[in-house]
Amino acid sequence: MNHYLGIDIGTFESKGVIVDADGRVVASASRSHKMLVPQPGWAEHRPRQDWWGDFTFICKKMLAESGVAPESIRAVATSAIGPCMLPVDEKGEALCNAALYGVDTRSAREIEELDAAIGRERILERCGNALTSQSVGPKILWLRKNRPDIFRKAAKIVTSTTYLVQKLTGECVIDHYSAANFSPLYLLDRQGWSTELSSDIIEIERLPKVMWATDIAGHVTAAAARATGLTKGTPVTVGTIDAAAEAVSVGVVNAGDMMVMYGSTIFTILLSRKRIEDARLWYAPWLVPNVHASMAGLATSGTLTHWFRETTARELDKGAAFAALAKEAEASPPGANGLVMLPYFSGERTPIHDADAKGAVFGLNLTHGRGDLYRALLEGIAYGTNHIVDTYREIGTVPKKLLAVGGGTKNRVWLQATSDVSGMAQTVCEKTIGASYGDAFLAALAVGDVARKDIFSWNSEDRRIVPDKKTRTTYRKRYRVFRELYDRNRDLMAELP
Repeated sequence: MNHYLGIDIGTFESKGVIVDADGRVVASASRSHKMLVPQPGWAEHRPRQDWWGDFTFICKKMLAESGVAPESIRAVATSAIGPCMLPVDEKGEALCNAALYGVDTRSAREIEELDAAIGRERILERCGNALTSQSVGPKILWLRKNRPDIFRKAAKIVTSTTYLVQKLTGECVIDHYSAANFSPLYLLDRQGWSTELSSDIIEIERLPKVMWATDIAGHVTAAAARATGLTKGTPVTVGTIDAAAEAVSVGVVNAGDMMVMYGSTIFTILLSRKRIEDARLWYAPWLVPNVHASMAGLATSGTLTHWFRETTARELDKGAAFAALAKEAEASPPGANGLVMLPYFSGERTPIHDADAKGAVFGLNLTHGRGDLYRALLEGIAYGTNHIVDTYREIGTVPKKLLAVGGGTKNRVWLQATSDVSGMAQTVCEKTIGASYGDAFLAALAVGDVARKDIFSWNSEDRRIVPDKKTRTTYRKRYRVFRELYDRNRDLMAELP
């Protein structure tokens, strides 16, 4: 029996699966780690411990506990949080902690400098993306200016998946979908690197080779085989960002399909036949040629639920805390007894792109309890998600189908509030494992054992969350308050430390 191995490195947890030729999961494992916040606006991981350490641990654990013969694994695919910024030496070893994706906002000044030097419209036209906290180019410039010793030592600047694939194969590569986040260094018309817009960031030869996500990057080396338990010579795909693999896992295949990922952050991917150009959204070529992807994401979602648990529910057992909090939230009515929360606890990404945005709770009085607050938190994330959907509506690209995935799909209040606020049904598939399952499918796709449409036989529909018309008036009023809270207090919030 052929098998396919997928491992995904997330913000707080890494997960892996081994899948057979029919899409059945025959082994799974996970491992937790922390996101480091050394100072406000920064978000980091330790690559050797959190990325490679998790990968090797999960790989060995799955092989040992499942009894799957390593030689039966036809291919390996990995995904990870991204886009990240990590300087590595000639051997691919990390020279410092990695700056994470858009939740890390350290490069705000560099964004302003590049916008002024190049021009926002020109950047959007040539790169498909405005410069935001999600962009890697400004973070590389930040490194060059603020850590010149590390920058000089760096043989390459890579993202998370590149780091893992290089550890596995010795090859330094990146997929087009990930590379498009390196604005202003990746140009759409060239589908590759260029210093045409700015020669002050980094030399092209210090960036990874660009390939498609389902290309074979290389094969497991002898050293990687010893570290992971895999067979030397096993094919390894180029890999991609976790959100893209997550979208694959639930069958985001056709134009109009949109994934809503309920993870550490809310992240959405909408496929289209033509490129969607809007400064409030992100763009990238999809994982295969001639397909376009438009992305959006909130800065804090699952991260915010973790914060809430740690600050208001310390007396609860960690393993049961989220279930208990969800039960308390269910006891609070839709609208959280008049509370509205802005979930901007780490600035905000799309569609407002405001690193200075602050979290807030509006409407508090002495009758409110923890359940009201937690429901308001979940509804605040739902309002933020609807702000993304509204952005697509404004530009005339309404999603046709929402496919929900991620750990947050276990939370009924969160899922239902998202459908109720947006007025759109959501589909949840039988397997909500997420990116690691998508990785396994991409591994099978890369070696020609499946076609893209086969994901529907691997992972079929389980249930649909239909909007409740009775809550529509309640949520529309509160959504209007949500939007006005930010608009009215934006300047005041920017002044807060």
